[in-house]
Amino acid sequence: MSNIITVKKGFDIKIIGEPENKISIPRVVSYAIKPTDFIGVTPKMMVKEDDKVKAGTPIFYAKHNEKILFTSPVSGVVKSINRGEKRVIEEVIIIPDSIQDYEDFGKESLATMNREDVVEKLLKSGLWTLIRKRPYAVIPNPETSPKCIIVSGFDSSPLAADYNILLKGKAAEIQLGVDVLKKLTQGKIHVNVSYEKTTCDELLKLQGVELNKFKGQHPVGNVSIQIAKLDPINKGDSVWYIDAQDLAIIGKLFATGMVEKDRIIALVGNEVVRPQYYKLKFGACIEHLVEGNVLKENNLRYISGSVLTGKTISAEGYLGAYDNLVSVITEGDYYDFLGWILPGFKKFSLYRTFLSGFLQLLPKENRKPVHIDTNLHGGKRAFVMTGEFEKVLPLDIYPLQLIKACIIGDIDLMEELGIYEVDAEDFALCEVVDVSKTDIQQIIREGLELMRKELGE
Repeated sequence: MSNIITVKKGFDIKIIGEPENKISIPRVVSYAIKPTDFIGVTPKMMVKEDDKVKAGTPIFYAKHNEKILFTSPVSGVVKSINRGEKRVIEEVIIIPDSIQDYEDFGKESLATMNREDVVEKLLKSGLWTLIRKRPYAVIPNPETSPKCIIVSGFDSSPLAADYNILLKGKAAEIQLGVDVLKKLTQGKIHVNVSYEKTTCDELLKLQGVELNKFKGQHPVGNVSIQIAKLDPINKGDSVWYIDAQDLAIIGKLFATGMVEKDRIIALVGNEVVRPQYYKLKFGACIEHLVEGNVLKENNLRYISGSVLTGKTISAEGYLGAYDNLVSVITEGDYYDFLGWILPGFKKFSLYRTFLSGFLQLLPKENRKPVHIDTNLHGGKRAFVMTGEFEKVLPLDIYPLQLIKACIIGDIDLMEELGIYEVDAEDFALCEVVDVSKTDIQQIIREGLELMRKELGE
């Protein structure tokens, strides 16, 4: 028995470049662990350059909690520790061995383990970092317990990877991962899937969970939206969440005693020649994924994640810790002379200022994929109230007022306006419809960081 939950607000942006149902195993020359992928983490190194490591060897720990370890995805040699401004560690680069060697974390029976044993194993293996908590989207304190845990089994962002492909053949590992999560909370384990894509047997047949089918347009796949519909967060509450593909990795740890950070990702976008899926490991370099597989070599934006919320990387950059998508689109570094007065057939817009805006009024199944780039089609201007944010954000909050509260840093007002319920990614569509070209996601993230630091999280 499953619950069907409908989310009425939102919008699906269809983009050219969906992946084919094909999985390849690329050659990967290096891997990177990026501390910047983990919110609130200041790394303290446990290795140095030229050290030999195994898959599962600790690379660094979190300064605020030395029990939270970050481990190597592969065996190999630490090539470099790259630092940025103020000597902040940005990347730890590892060159993999041709034959992989693994740390052994033991294969104890889960039935004989208590919560403390399970937590210790997750911490030592570095897989505790796969779990995050709301509010703030940070790695949770292992000494705390959530009121429930969300397993995210679908993504609604543009060109999102199909979880039927990501999870195929991983039913046993996912079920064992669910049994691990049960040791961490007295609350429910919610497994959330898409109502439109219900053929993922690996999730539909799970035991001991509450299955929820979500129906609607993006951002229906965002964890914040799902939590708001299932178990809303109030001050002092904690909800943990994990991606279903990462849950399979945890299950495999308890089945084999080894850390095998395998992940299937999709290479997508309107500049990719052969959009498809690839099997690789955490932090893989994308160089050989995109080499010879893009329509042009220059003037491209490579994004780890979706076009709405991902981080810009180079063509030799590395996959983000929580990403299963690499998007490639055209840079928008050009100027349209009198662009505002032209019909705009080929410009993506949700406003009927351009003729293309009328096409977006069609039902989502009748909309044609569009070619997009990073052009803002205008400069930053005064922050004005349009009433459009409320049409695309399916949360019971006042988005414009919350954004303004974050700008001025009013903690009490942010609490009253629902800051605990949101993350920066929830405001991606607000950025799309914002005529002021405001960096709304950055404003929300800065507001969340202010709250986290003030409350000592």
